[in-house]
Amino acid sequence: MSKKKRCTRKEQPQHFSLCDVKPLTYNQEDTFESWYNGQNLLLHGVAGTGKTFISLYLALEEILRRNYYKKVIIIRSVVPSRDMGFLPGNAQEKARIYEEPYREICDDLFGRGDGYDILRMKHMVEFTTTSFLRGMTFKDAIVIVDECQNMIMQELDTVITRMGDNSRIVFCGDFRQADLKTDREKSGLHTFMTILNDIKSFDRIEFGTDDIVRSGVVKDYILSKLQLGIV
Repeated sequence: MSKKKRCTRKEQPQHFSLCDVKPLTYNQEDTFESWYNGQNLLLHGVAGTGKTFISLYLALEEILRRNYYKKVIIIRSVVPSRDMGFLPGNAQEKARIYEEPYREICDDLFGRGDGYDILRMKHMVEFTTTSFLRGMTFKDAIVIVDECQNMIMQELDTVITRMGDNSRIVFCGDFRQADLKTDREKSGLHTFMTILNDIKSFDRIEFGTDDIVRSGVVKDYILSKLQLGIV
């Protein structure tokens, strides 16, 4: 995602200030509007459309500029047999590698290389995986559930039932990119999306190829896959 197009700054980078982000596509505009109207969100669609970027921006803007929530909680699932098994350390240490995309986004949003670290130090951002959610309750928080296509129904159910007072949630994903193995596992997201469609506090926004903003090559690649019928 191009920082020149997406992110403008009123202060010098040495100040710890969130840049101003404007939507670039109609579906991104819909996302901003739904969020500002107080909705929870399900952002679904192809890669490179800025789902995670704008989710994290909107969450941080809510915390830093409106002071209504205390922190952002980022949640991801991992695939232990393939992704984590070959990494050194215990489960929590292995999970740190999955923080890198959010570190990059936060550093971009604050125009400095320690943006994410400062947010962590101030307890404004937390990262966890679905492996550590049992018994937790999210209060005064905005929860971003990223890469939700890699979560089975039990994980998605666990995440949403952790929601406590004064909290909002955003799900981001694309079932076409799922790392899950069986059709039964993959069907979980479809079932979950059907449930959310029936909940008035959720808006579902579908991102297509017209929303791809990461780069021209990403858009060309995804268009070619779709034309060839490759999912």
